[in-house]
Amino acid sequence: MRLQTSIPLAKANAIIEDALARGRKASLLPLTVVVLDAGGKLVAMQCEDGSGLVRFEIAFGKAYGALGMGISSRLIRDRLSERPAFQGAIAAASGGQFIPVPGGVLIENADGITLGAVGVSGDTSDKDEYCAIEAIKSAGFASEPADPNPEWRTSSLSDHYKAST
Repeated sequence: MRLQTSIPLAKANAIIEDALARGRKASLLPLTVVVLDAGGKLVAMQCEDGSGLVRFEIAFGKAYGALGMGISSRLIRDRLSERPAFQGAIAAASGGQFIPVPGGVLIENADGITLGAVGVSGDTSDKDEYCAIEAIKSAGFASEPADPNPEWRTSSLSDHYKAST
């Protein structure tokens, strides 16, 4: 018996390879990329040398949260930024597998049906998301969101640290 899969392994690997190549071309920090099928099952994952120890859990949580809510993790962040109690409830309901920042992108077919999700972690959330979106498109799928933040190139981790201190 063979089961129907929503994202074939070859396509998942192509998405990962493309996302990592985009990260290298843009001189991003080491990335971790995961591809989940529509049911939230891990299809493929790769961590670049030097990627932090919890990057897998972050990338997985971005993708899993996007699937669970049916919208990208960027849209989750934007819609729920003023609702921290609800974000906490979602994190609890998902067993902690919910990271509400950009980098979790839905994979859609031409009819708008969600086939899975990509999660990327390693650099700023906007840069992570850029790699996911463009890799999904390169593999012949549509993404939600359709386009990266137009200012992804200028996002900086040092800006995030300055703002929080």
